[in-house]
Amino acid sequence: MLRFLTCGSVDDGKSTLIGRLLFDARVLFDDHLAALERDSKKLGRTNGAAGEDFDFALLVDGLEAEREQGITIDVAYRFFATPARSFVVADTPGHEQYTRNMATGASGSELAVILVDARKGVLVQTCRHACIASLLDVRHVVLAINKMDLVGHSRAVFQGIARDFDAFAAPLGFASRVAIPMSARFGDNVCVRSERTPFYDGPTLLEHLESVDVETDLVTRPFRMPVQWVNRKDGDFRGFSGTVSAGRVAPGDPVIVARSAQTTTVRRIVTYDGDLAQAVAGQAVTLVLADDVDVSRGDVLANPNAKPTLSDELTAHVLWMAEEELLPRRQYWLKLASKTVLAQVTAIDHKLDVTTLAAVEAGAKTLRKNEIGLVHVALGEPIACDAYRDNHDTGGFILIDRTTNQTVAAGMIKHAAAHTATLHSQTFDVDQTVRARMKGQQPMTLWFTGLPAAGKSTIANLVERALAKRGRHTYLLDGDNVRRGLNRDLGFSDADRVENVRRVAETAKLFVDAGLIVLVALISPFRSERRVAREIHAPGQFIEIFVDTPLDVCIARDPKGLYAKAKAGKLESFTGIGSAYEPPEAPDLVLRTTEHDAAALAEQVVGFLDTT
Repeated sequence: MLRFLTCGSVDDGKSTLIGRLLFDARVLFDDHLAALERDSKKLGRTNGAAGEDFDFALLVDGLEAEREQGITIDVAYRFFATPARSFVVADTPGHEQYTRNMATGASGSELAVILVDARKGVLVQTCRHACIASLLDVRHVVLAINKMDLVGHSRAVFQGIARDFDAFAAPLGFASRVAIPMSARFGDNVCVRSERTPFYDGPTLLEHLESVDVETDLVTRPFRMPVQWVNRKDGDFRGFSGTVSAGRVAPGDPVIVARSAQTTTVRRIVTYDGDLAQAVAGQAVTLVLADDVDVSRGDVLANPNAKPTLSDELTAHVLWMAEEELLPRRQYWLKLASKTVLAQVTAIDHKLDVTTLAAVEAGAKTLRKNEIGLVHVALGEPIACDAYRDNHDTGGFILIDRTTNQTVAAGMIKHAAAHTATLHSQTFDVDQTVRARMKGQQPMTLWFTGLPAAGKSTIANLVERALAKRGRHTYLLDGDNVRRGLNRDLGFSDADRVENVRRVAETAKLFVDAGLIVLVALISPFRSERRVAREIHAPGQFIEIFVDTPLDVCIARDPKGLYAKAKAGKLESFTGIGSAYEPPEAPDLVLRTTEHDAAALAEQVVGFLDTT
């Protein structure tokens, strides 16, 4: 089977090419042809010209918006076969704003058909798609120089475009590059050789797709199988199901559980159709092991003599896909094969120019939609992984937003630092329990969040004063005061706000460990970071208090004149004006400042503590 994608700039004819390929290869059913004829009359752009009864783009432009606009938005997959080979083709968008969709199609492809309009030549988007294909380890490229009919089937035009692309693509490391002159609209050199290009003696597109050698060396690589499911069909059977991503395995072969380094041998290879004598890359099987070792979903079974790296620190190329920018130090879910762990991007080494793959913007603070960067990733626990060039399944990952569960990035591991467990949590005789008993109190963090001028610091101050009268040991971390010292190096970008909250949360946690009641008065605008602040505390030791003051009331108060400056354009990214505040969805306590004064609200907090 050959998996390939079509890509290129807008309106270069990608969908038309696939439609013509399917039509001329005679793989369309009668009902597809009838639907195509009907849709062509209704929505087609051929205008009924002779020999143009069909608008072939409609075969793959399945979304109504695509058909109406004549563009590809989503990735459309089509499956077909000829006597020589089976195919999966991904038709990907040409618009720059849908670069992430093109990368999705490229991630599972072995060959890329990059279309170029013969009238326009090699464009920036042509280079962008070639670079992304190279980054995603697509090994073969066909340069489909389309719409040759509109340049009189000029040999000079064809050769000039092919020469330009070769000069650009040579450093990208493709295993093969083939240029084909064609007219997808009329079928020239798609499946049938065209008499209108006598200067071209190479294969048609279909001939090349049928003959290109895409046999990878996956079978000869070290054995890998990510475990997707622990199969317990009855009390006497225990197998581990998954798809072999590389190598081969047979009964009697030694295997290792990469996470725990436990070794055993394979006793059986079970499938629905019976046991196998061996399993190779691409096969879905269930392995029954000789010994009762600890294996769970997300573990990787591997060759003991060529183990994957066990690491909690990755260096990877990341294609950012979300509308919201990447925020270093924000926690995301990282999913690699069947394993999901907490992760955060700790630093961005540099961004990549996606038209050349050259490094630009060293030390960038964030990535925006469709940008690619080389980043450092810290994981919540070690995972078994490989470099992406060695194994796509155990070297490629996605990042998932913890709040929305949306996929926000695709990553390709460049290398992983071997996990050496150099950092250990030290235990001491005098711990939090001892310190709390000495002070006669239950340590905790009271986290006051709300808009600027909501009254957080005022209320926190009154609460601390009331607790001090009771002999409680406290400390108040105020946002402004912390920024004068510990966080003096941070600005007010979203990325800096994330780091600001992270540092304050870690500081509060240390103070709680010292046995104190910590009061934090901090805007902390993002739910994600407040969630992390809660999670790093022990259960019951973090109280989120929402100081609920409407924006118009905060603006009217404006004790520091900051809202006025922000509205005048003198303060960028000011929370409530230029930067969003995300109110808590389920706070432990809500203080409504329009209903009670600060003293009464402080009493509410103290009363709440008395009941917890």
